[in-house]
Amino acid sequence: MTAPRNRTITLTPAEETVLEKKLIRTDMLEKGRLPEDSIIWGDMAHALQLLPDEFADLIILDPPYNLNKQFGTTRFKALGGNGYLQYLNSWLPAVCRKLKPAGSLYLCGDWKCTAQLQTALEGVLHIMNRITWQREKGRGATNNWKNCMEDIWFAVKDPKQYYFNAEAVKQKKRVIAPYTDNNNRPKDWARTPDGNFRLTGASNFWDDISVPFWSMPENTEHPTQKPEKLIAKLILASSKEGDLVFDPFMGSGTTVAVAKKLGRHFCGIEMERTYCLLAEKRLLQADTDTTIQGFRDGVFWERNTLHKK
Repeated sequence: MTAPRNRTITLTPAEETVLEKKLIRTDMLEKGRLPEDSIIWGDMAHALQLLPDEFADLIILDPPYNLNKQFGTTRFKALGGNGYLQYLNSWLPAVCRKLKPAGSLYLCGDWKCTAQLQTALEGVLHIMNRITWQREKGRGATNNWKNCMEDIWFAVKDPKQYYFNAEAVKQKKRVIAPYTDNNNRPKDWARTPDGNFRLTGASNFWDDISVPFWSMPENTEHPTQKPEKLIAKLILASSKEGDLVFDPFMGSGTTVAVAKKLGRHFCGIEMERTYCLLAEKRLLQADTDTTIQGFRDGVFWERNTLHKK
């Protein structure tokens, strides 16, 4: 029996029937034409051959990591380092051709595959940075250090013309040492009814992310779902309202749902039917609920920070 506070997104048979009609199958694609604000259900390699080049302002990639992992009816088998690099090179150049000349791309991975991610990216784009975020989940290891970090590689087509909005991704942090001037005025911070806070620029280390769990309304049964807050930072930093965000490894739809909530157009590709349907349900929910956990009043709040809406 499901716990009363369990808010995990699920599907009824009736919902599946209705939501499947919204999907674009690869055999429905017209070569050279982009189905904007749509989810493509089918093989990514086939879909990439049919989609036009240079249509995406921002691409967010969350491919299978180099691990043994079950994704619905599909199982990814871990490869050696060279084998995983070959896997990346088999599709990454085709994905990058979908990026506009001034576009940006983010590629997710963990410590086991991050070297291969860097090597593959260096062959097709200009690497700008590597973000490391704290994935605090699980009880820990007994004979090794607990793995609670993941990487996101940031790359662009042209380092002279890409878009980046640092103001859009500032973090609101609680002030531990509230220094004041001689007139008792705050130095680079503000007093509020909720406490003392300062806005700080975003760095390439993020420790304010909560991994989706059963009591969060964004949670699904997808085994490697990314948090909406994490994806929101990428979208706000590297795209403008009305831009198009592309996710070829869509999973349960975090990227497309967040893109919609933030006023961006989107396109996603996913081969698993259930994940496509979950993504469609999240898009419907975004019509009436645009909230993103940890993002309020145009800023990102620290994890577990109490504040008024």
